[in-house]
Amino acid sequence: MSAATGIVHPPASIAVIGSGQLGRMFIQAAQQMGYQAGVLSATNETPAAQVANWTILGPPDHLPALRALADRAEAVTVEFENVSAPALRWLARRRIVRPGWRTLWISQNRHREKAFLTRHGVPHAPWRSVRTEDELNLAVRELGLPLILKTSATGYDGKGQVLVENAAAAAGAWRSLGETACVAEAWVEFAAELSVVVVRGRDGRSVAYPPSLNHHERHILSSTTTPAPVGPIVAQEARDAAFAIAQALDAVGVICVEFFLTSEGRLLVNEIAPRPHNSGHLTIEAACSSQFDQQVRAVCGLPLGDCKLGSPAAMVNLLGDLWADGEPLWERAMRADPGVKLHLYGKRTPKAGRKMGHMTVLDPDPQTALARALAARRALVRRTS
Repeated sequence: MSAATGIVHPPASIAVIGSGQLGRMFIQAAQQMGYQAGVLSATNETPAAQVANWTILGPPDHLPALRALADRAEAVTVEFENVSAPALRWLARRRIVRPGWRTLWISQNRHREKAFLTRHGVPHAPWRSVRTEDELNLAVRELGLPLILKTSATGYDGKGQVLVENAAAAAGAWRSLGETACVAEAWVEFAAELSVVVVRGRDGRSVAYPPSLNHHERHILSSTTTPAPVGPIVAQEARDAAFAIAQALDAVGVICVEFFLTSEGRLLVNEIAPRPHNSGHLTIEAACSSQFDQQVRAVCGLPLGDCKLGSPAAMVNLLGDLWADGEPLWERAMRADPGVKLHLYGKRTPKAGRKMGHMTVLDPDPQTALARALAARRALVRRTS
């Protein structure tokens, strides 16, 4: 590593904090580029630890574990945003840490994230802080109904949020969230949900993949299609907004910006994730450089790769629900469509709503890619009489 330039060359050792599927795919990309790749993990059985060159066991804010990580890795990144900001700040005094702790500190709290978007003039849904019952009542009056009440800290895949449809239900909704600090968001009638994965390098240069169209079921991403069928103007507006957010965060690494697209064609930022994103998994097959290749390049200070798509693509998530009647029928799905690419994450226990893997299909027509991916997922299910 060059201390002056902050560049880490292979075969140096680099690491990821967080040991789920995102960490697993980061490690696989790093190994392909010649790095020794490690993980800070709770156990040796996590998806990332299964494929890592080395593993440090412990929670992400445990000082002895952080010391051990600093001893092994020259550069460190993260796979999820809810990492202790003080822990990252401590680590950054000793090793390269990208993205920086300030980026995560903003994005891991909905109040700070909304305040950041407001401060920088990024379009988003109207919102109010809710820390007391008086603030809750004020939010109902000023935002109108229905509204979404979300916990400020934690929460993903629909967890930590409640729809409030009438004023009488507001207090009960807040109680169901533990009467903790929340943000209230005005209801948005959207026509589509989009996401843009943007990558910013240590030199300040940014690149972005084309916007993806996302479909959620039970608040969990079900399918992604790219490029999104939104036209060149909306696509460029989404990319420009993602570039502006990455620049304002002064982030180095991969960031996903999720949008609502209203029926009037207006883009509103919903959330920011300072890491690779579920909707970007299809870049492994579809793009010149995947989002995980880009994460490795960014954390190591290397020039960023090309985000150009080699083909339109679609991805479908494989949730634990598919195991309800036994092991899914992998052979049947692959025989029906030899073009299906299967990724399983090595999770031992299927649970309803748990992301166990995904499948990707490339096709010159994005809608045909989606239809093929959905058909392959349906073929996995055992039909009972």
